[in-house]
Amino acid sequence: MKKMLAMLLTGAMVLSLAACGNSSSGNAPAQSSSGAEESKEMGGGSVTLNVTTTFAGEDTNAANYQEAIAAWQEETGNKINDASGTSAETFKARVISDFEMGSEPDVLFYFNGVDSNPFVEAGKVVSIEEIRKTYPDYATNMKDGMMGASPVDGKNYSVPVNGYWEGLFVNKEVCQAAGIEIPSADTTWDEFMDICQQVKDAGYTPIATSFAEIPHYWFEFCIYNYLTPATHNVLPGSVDDEHGKAWVNGIGDMKTLYEKGFLPDNTLSATDGETFQLFIDGKAAFLIDGSWKVGGIEGATDDVDNFTVTYVPGKNDRKSTDIIGGLSSGWYITKKAWDDPEKQKACVEFISYMTSDEMVSKFASVSATALKNGTQVDESQLSSLAVAGLDMVEGATGMASAVQDQVTQEERVPVFNGMPDIVTGKKDIAEAIAELLDLVAAGKTE
Repeated sequence: MKKMLAMLLTGAMVLSLAACGNSSSGNAPAQSSSGAEESKEMGGGSVTLNVTTTFAGEDTNAANYQEAIAAWQEETGNKINDASGTSAETFKARVISDFEMGSEPDVLFYFNGVDSNPFVEAGKVVSIEEIRKTYPDYATNMKDGMMGASPVDGKNYSVPVNGYWEGLFVNKEVCQAAGIEIPSADTTWDEFMDICQQVKDAGYTPIATSFAEIPHYWFEFCIYNYLTPATHNVLPGSVDDEHGKAWVNGIGDMKTLYEKGFLPDNTLSATDGETFQLFIDGKAAFLIDGSWKVGGIEGATDDVDNFTVTYVPGKNDRKSTDIIGGLSSGWYITKKAWDDPEKQKACVEFISYMTSDEMVSKFASVSATALKNGTQVDESQLSSLAVAGLDMVEGATGMASAVQDQVTQEERVPVFNGMPDIVTGKKDIAEAIAELLDLVAAGKTE
């Protein structure tokens, strides 16, 4: 259990995944717990690095990132040309376009898995293996087994620090007004359906979600209810195999949620921001989202104690305490920067500074990390919501990563973009899944 928990996100911070390494023999600063002292030993410079990350917008670590790069610039004399953006499909499209146009950054903090496939396949990012030929101790304060190997060739290209979990956020006042108990580790899916009906009967929206914009949270858990932690992260070979049937049944349960009126009236047209506000304003009881949403809730209300997070109720072989989580992003050095002698060294030094034990602990807080030494956190400094996230993950019995991460943005279209038609019966569920799988198969043959 302890081994599993060490790999889980044990808290509730935003999706801020940072990592990388160090070097010996003077090639790069050695990893230690004192990033500032390392940086002072680097020597002055005048290199400008183009850096793109997801530390922007509502990301709780956006301020930490800006403070860190300001300090690094002052201590080294080097400069950071920052082009960070909020993690979203438009951000992904912009990054992909930059690579295609040959205007990729020198250092990139980005998703691993299929989202990084275009960069890896084009040879535009450098593997950890290659970096270590010059900087042999690169990332030695990190656990190699948690880096997140590329689906393309099985090699590690980025080094994540902390990842994410997904859970059921709860508005306590709505539950109290509806006279229902907050779901717990023992709540089953059928019991949750009864709870949602009681919330609806009390005049509230049971579930705050936009099936027009972000159906993927309910997609994950509804499918998960027909699989297990060991099998959830496997793509179907066809609509008729075990995983294909799980997808059909899971999306069928999403359709049921819609038909029962458990979703906002405008779920098929609303934005995520609109449904989130419904939850914050005390008009909806439940919201599935990721650990990064803790910071969003803390920033959106003066009464964070009114909110908590718990397990998404399960059914069949999936226990409610089997959660979704993983390590999905990390720092990359691009081939263009690697081939520039001045930038190569500066990239390694910058990432080494950003990923010292102390810096990672600051960014990750109570989240699980790839640090060999782990992080330290003072729970007395956490909000009650963050502590609830910590407790939830500590009680987890299993974890599966999000299966959607194995499918590209274009391949998701028949199911994700087509969700409004699916839940209203205009599109057959099995047909939509088959179209998605056809796109996946076509992508593998290209």
